[in-house]
Amino acid sequence: MKTINFLFNNWNWKPPEEWMQIKTIDLHTGGEPLRVYTSGLPEISGKTILEKRAFFRDNYDYIRTGTMFEPRGHADMYGAIITEPVSVNADFGTFFLHNEGYSTMCGHAIIALVKLVLETGIISKSDDNPELIIDAPPGQIKARAQLKNNKVIKVSFLNVPSFVLYQDENIKVEGIGNINFDIAFGGAFYAICDINQFGFNLAEENYHQLIDYGRKIKNTIIEKYAIQHPFEEELSFLYGTIFTGPAKHDKKHHSQNVCVFADGEVDRSSTGSGVSARSALLYNKGLIDENQLITIESILGTTMDVQIKEVVKYGPYNAVIPEVSGTAFITGQNSYYFDPEDPLMQGFILR
Repeated sequence: MKTINFLFNNWNWKPPEEWMQIKTIDLHTGGEPLRVYTSGLPEISGKTILEKRAFFRDNYDYIRTGTMFEPRGHADMYGAIITEPVSVNADFGTFFLHNEGYSTMCGHAIIALVKLVLETGIISKSDDNPELIIDAPPGQIKARAQLKNNKVIKVSFLNVPSFVLYQDENIKVEGIGNINFDIAFGGAFYAICDINQFGFNLAEENYHQLIDYGRKIKNTIIEKYAIQHPFEEELSFLYGTIFTGPAKHDKKHHSQNVCVFADGEVDRSSTGSGVSARSALLYNKGLIDENQLITIESILGTTMDVQIKEVVKYGPYNAVIPEVSGTAFITGQNSYYFDPEDPLMQGFILR
């Protein structure tokens, strides 16, 4: 029986030259998507990653909305742009995009980017445990891959110094009531809340309630608390709310994370910067030790490992250097066309 493929056997259509064309490769880490741009981007100026991110934001934000939003993406899409390195010893640079704008740090993206550049041969390394240095918005990230038969089966990275900004705080949130929370930094700032105080759990069927509570908590804290990074003003904002609870997929795992970030996005993974922030908080509360490896589940039951490798002083804070590990997979390649006559060329978003 003939299939529809017979219609395309002699197909040679090409998009008009005036259409912008952007090509991407898509991956996921623990279920959380990552769209990486492989061609079609204009030149991105800047001497630092933060300058490059600002230049892209100020000049090319329509590319973010056009590829993150519908009809090419969706409300929970996430992206990364690879740049040339900005420091002498780095392999490449990167910054991150989502439905609301631009992230400061993204662990799931680092894991997926290492998978991409090594497994597809963009960067060649000679051994089965190659190391990469990546220039990212909060600083340099050192990553290490585990290869088997030329396939990346696991990626670990040393995150930036992670620390607790506020501990054991309480605030009244309209529509929820009084809640207890902490705020910690793991490349981005998160409000961290125990789910047990809310009367529901971290199951997938509570997805919309988690978004609602995550938004309300984040917005209320922003109104009442100063969020200040000790060195970078551009990192000084509350990125999301992390709900924590007991592990439900494997009793040997430490706990479960659900992160609601940006404009109500739910991270499908355990959240690399989120587990880093949690490691700082758990260490500060005396609940984990240095070099203790813990496994944290996502809303889907996928996992990331985190381990404190070093305790350091970071400005006025006692901070930790977490090592985060996870696994990514390549899911496809795309060619996106931007017809200048399309009224929805820059995308739209429905939540």
